[in-house]
Amino acid sequence: MTDSLKTRVREKLLRQLAEDAPDNEHDDPRQISVAGDLDALDSVAEDDPLVEELAARYLVF
Repeated sequence: MTDSLKTRVREKLLRQLAEDAPDNEHDDPRQISVAGDLDALDSVAEDDPLVEELAARYLVF
């Protein structure tokens, strides 16, 4: 497998955002949280401990 853990976590977060039905009338706390985690992931290096923390949180293996 050539994908890095960071890449796999990023793909999972993007997939979750795409699969969740948007609620135009209300802010969805889950979508806000996933989007925030995606922003945080994009701002760290491959070897940052946050990558492993998010992988555990979103069950990425």
